[in-house]
Amino acid sequence: MQVVSISSLKGGVGKTSVTLGLASAALAAGIPTLVIDLDPHADATTGLGVSANGQLDIGQLIKGARKANLGANVVPSGWLSAHTNDAGRPPVLDVAMGSAFSGIYDRPDLGKRDLRRLSTVLANADRDGTAPYQLVLIDCPPSLNGLTRMAWTASSRVLLVAEPGLFSVAGTQRTMRAIELFRSEFAPSLVPAGIVANRVRSGSNEHTYRLAEMKTMFGELLLSPTIPEQANWQQIQGAAHPIHQWPGESAKNASTLFDKLLDSVLNQGATRSRLYRG
Repeated sequence: MQVVSISSLKGGVGKTSVTLGLASAALAAGIPTLVIDLDPHADATTGLGVSANGQLDIGQLIKGARKANLGANVVPSGWLSAHTNDAGRPPVLDVAMGSAFSGIYDRPDLGKRDLRRLSTVLANADRDGTAPYQLVLIDCPPSLNGLTRMAWTASSRVLLVAEPGLFSVAGTQRTMRAIELFRSEFAPSLVPAGIVANRVRSGSNEHTYRLAEMKTMFGELLLSPTIPEQANWQQIQGAAHPIHQWPGESAKNASTLFDKLLDSVLNQGATRSRLYRG
């Protein structure tokens, strides 16, 4: 099971959009996936079309981590109704629902015991005794408070999301330093999965300059492909629909980019993990 935190210390860079794009790519590839919506705004939960039926949200599961039954409280994504399956087996895309309740842990003063709460919940990640998930995507809040640090403790990799703008690039640099510090103090197995440049405008001189700057600063950590700004992305998310099932050429092109990005995250991230641990 690969656990990937999608993070940014700057809000508004499209972190949840990238999470949803990767979830759509995983669904299309037939990878059994769990999305944990750790952001108290719970936008990923909304975008995944979740309809709860008495299940506990992730904040409640974290509060009672030792006794939490994750498998009994995940909710199948509403995307499954739009998914066409050629693999001959039921698709799996489950959601640990977000809620404002998780915000009680979004503090800067959590101790080691509290930082392990999500890890404890994930230790019981089997789906009612069936095969465990192959991929867990954690949508983190845009901060380095308790929830993000809790996610990093439970993760093997961190995927950073940035826009090619001055403040976002500076925020990414701060996040990289924070990951290194966190690795040394709490999570020696944690490695960066890479940095995805999101909402890129090809005709913008500023974006072209910042992308070149990011390549110089971060080298191979800057993943390919970059994700361009897409006019209908808000419509797709508002409809709670996977981008791989949305009609039109622009959605088809974006789906291909997320397929490649998922491959980069999983395969390049695995190589990077071996290098860091070697």
